[in-house]
Amino acid sequence: MAGPIVVPPPPPPGGPQPTQKTSDIIGSLRPTKLFKLSTPTTYATSLSFDDSGEFLLAACSDESLQLYNAKEGRALKTLFSKKYGAHLARFTHHSQSIIYASTKTDDTIRYLSTHDNQFLRYFKGHTAPVTALALCPASDTFVSGSLDNTVRLWSLSSPSPQGRLNLATPTLATYDPSATVLAIASPSTSSILLYDLRNYDKAPFATFDLRALDALPAIMASPLAAGAGAPRDWTKLEFANDGKSLLVGTNNTLGHLLLDAFSGDLKALLVRPPQYLPLNQSSLRATPWPPSAAAAGSPQGQGDVCFSADGRYIVGGSGGERDAVVWDSQGPVDEETKTLAPMCGLPWRGRVGVVEWNPRYNMVASADREVVFWVPEEGTGAKPP
Repeated sequence: MAGPIVVPPPPPPGGPQPTQKTSDIIGSLRPTKLFKLSTPTTYATSLSFDDSGEFLLAACSDESLQLYNAKEGRALKTLFSKKYGAHLARFTHHSQSIIYASTKTDDTIRYLSTHDNQFLRYFKGHTAPVTALALCPASDTFVSGSLDNTVRLWSLSSPSPQGRLNLATPTLATYDPSATVLAIASPSTSSILLYDLRNYDKAPFATFDLRALDALPAIMASPLAAGAGAPRDWTKLEFANDGKSLLVGTNNTLGHLLLDAFSGDLKALLVRPPQYLPLNQSSLRATPWPPSAAAAGSPQGQGDVCFSADGRYIVGGSGGERDAVVWDSQGPVDEETKTLAPMCGLPWRGRVGVVEWNPRYNMVASADREVVFWVPEEGTGAKPP
């Protein structure tokens, strides 16, 4: 006789839901859990999920590191880094160890066990603030970029860098999903350089010159571009998980840049909803370069835009004081201006300052003065942006 049918328990409220196709749930994402920070003036400056998608890490402007259980929808613990500050906090491939950049005292990168709050190693060498920190998808190595005009490659097992590149303003850096390509963005030269990770000491095998955007008169003639200029104030560099697209987040009124990862051609300019334009620059996060692009005292960030796990959708802040928006990379692009409008809006009463997609579940985390978990809400349809 057949045994009893075992029905799995439902997921907890506010936690990630059973996996569905992203296209089926993208318009139904809604805020379900909110975690307040220590004070009303504290901001989360970076977000990172661990490889399992179970845990979320937030670095905050009050020099704290906040740990959350994303699967259960609850806060776990607070760790402080009062002496050194904390930004760009990232999980390693172990869910109980992290790395993060210092924001004061020195520019050392710190390797911390979250289990017992003990430092495991220090990575010294940078002589100016670290503006990029990314883990290699396939190994215990990572890359850092800094305002000291160097990019350094490190192994978690050694305090000394494995390699160093001297470049102009290499303020953003990331790996492609196959861990064979290292992309470095230099906003002062409006270029993105692609290195073969096996031969990073050689010249880049490709350089994308984004000054060519100035030659797109249809974009620059757009009312959106009045006084904006081609985007230079870059905040995010991210490959899609299929490796075919490269996202350059910006604080520019024109929008974010979606590039072909092989040719560097502009696939689309991701424009924000017109009701939030032009952007109020004083309310945006600070850009790594140029420093003058941000108002004095603006909180740090890691970009207010990211890819979905399937690489098709891009989720980001609206540019205003409320709501998130979604762009469909397969949606209709205006042939003349190369612009792509949001496909839908995701309502929320607050600003989306930083955002991260869970690598294992249909779940998004966003943050500004609170940390917010978004999961699909059954019976909810897409809303206009």
